[in-house]
Amino acid sequence: MTAAFSSRRLARLLSALALIALAACSSTPREDDAKKSAEKLYAEAKDDMATGAWDQAIKTLERVEGRAAGTLLAQQAQLDIGYAQWKTNEKAKALSTLDRFVKVHPSSPGVDYALYLRGLINFNDNLGLLGFLAGQSLTDRDQQASRDAYQSFRQLVEQFPDSRYADDARVRMDYIVNSLAEYEVHVARYYLRRGALLAAANRAQQAVQAYPQAPAGEEALFIMVEAYDRLGLTQLRDDARRVLTTNFPNSRFVQPELAQAKPWWKLW
Repeated sequence: MTAAFSSRRLARLLSALALIALAACSSTPREDDAKKSAEKLYAEAKDDMATGAWDQAIKTLERVEGRAAGTLLAQQAQLDIGYAQWKTNEKAKALSTLDRFVKVHPSSPGVDYALYLRGLINFNDNLGLLGFLAGQSLTDRDQQASRDAYQSFRQLVEQFPDSRYADDARVRMDYIVNSLAEYEVHVARYYLRRGALLAAANRAQQAVQAYPQAPAGEEALFIMVEAYDRLGLTQLRDDARRVLTTNFPNSRFVQPELAQAKPWWKLW
């Protein structure tokens, strides 16, 4: 009887000690964090980001933002949260974080970076613009990400022309314009091949008008010439051809011999 009682009492004692140890282990990180400065927490978050531990970094950065509220460190933590959210493929959250930053801190020295990062997120979201995924309908591709990226980069270079990010933003803006023009021409070509002549002409004209300096304008004008010719709209055809030959006198569409002697109507 005494042995059985002792065994039960020993088992309860061991269970109690285990619970105490578990509670102590679970409370230690919170107690330690409470004693850490915002700067120390930020350093730990940066270490997590350097090793790709993005989720942990976000949690720590959120504590930094709360603990250092009203300081430049809190602003930097918020920017880093946006970056880390992007790296975890939380694009919507990242953009929301950056939008909030620009709205709440319009005079912050980090606004140029926030605009650049916002543009970069949208830019990379549609980086395969010219690839056109196999099997995906051309008319289903949404170019809004590219347009949003362009707007962010434009706001950056207009507000902060001397920013360290401005030159790269300008390069990306040029790329976006050329890509959007190429996309419009790609769709116009798609319509032309399928006999949707008016749609082809309108889409090509849109490319020429919206992106007059883009290289894709050469083919856009040719598509207009071809579509108007098939539609019997000779005046519009001749006008488009005149613009094509004036602006692109050495065009492969004007001089078929430049395209390995293929007839100009078979250059695709």
